[in-house]
Amino acid sequence: MDLVLIEALGVDTVIGVYDWERTITQRLVLDLELATDIRPAAADDDIALTLDYAAISEHIADFAARHDFALVETFAERLADTLRQAFGIAWLRLTVRKPGAVSAAAAVGVRIERGTRPEAT
Repeated sequence: MDLVLIEALGVDTVIGVYDWERTITQRLVLDLELATDIRPAAADDDIALTLDYAAISEHIADFAARHDFALVETFAERLADTLRQAFGIAWLRLTVRKPGAVSAAAAVGVRIERGTRPEAT
């Protein structure tokens, strides 16, 4: 098993439980690990045979722009579902951080894993 990485992807979305948060967009920072086998793509030097991180990043930005949630947990869960369906991802680890949400912390957030992690080959 191999992992495609997307690190520190910033997206703007409406997120938060307070009334004032429902009237603005806020930045979320995402890290993703996506399980795949890169060997076919590497053998043929063909992006169509792997997870296209540019397409996935665009999908995430579009998702963030189209949706608003109260909880970071909900954002993470729904995003993981849509990524797995849209790109056929068997397993992913997604970290969603909300910088500045707690003044004493650089960021707060959640980390989830969804799907079945393939065995290393």
